[in-house]
Amino acid sequence: QVQLVESGGGTVQAGGSLRLSCVASRRSITNAAMGWFRQVLGKEREFVAAISMTGGSTYYADSVKGRFSISRDNTKTTMYLQMNSLKPEDTAVYYCAASLVSQPMAQSTSYHTWGQGTQVTVSS
Repeated sequence: QVQLVESGGGTVQAGGSLRLSCVASRRSITNAAMGWFRQVLGKEREFVAAISMTGGSTYYADSVKGRFSISRDNTKTTMYLQMNSLKPEDTAVYYCAASLVSQPMAQSTSYHTWGQGTQVTVSS
């Protein structure tokens, strides 16, 4: 079974940037869409962004559109989330996930494999 490992989280001031990475343990991940979600303690997991199998199609939550950028490098089985103009409300644990389909989806039920999460904290 494929495993996903996130990295790149940390603490940054409002207006700053972070780049998250998600490395997959198997090349079979290149046949699937992938996504980023985030969760604040006590709240439901929230969709952030998703990318198609080839990287040619992306989909963003309205709250991050224009500030975040999702990409992937299938030669490295790695997905990225570039986060710019960060706001305190972006503070959360960020999870990467692998989908069951090839096109980007916002529903968490479309994803079958999840990473352990990486904390992002944005101070005001």
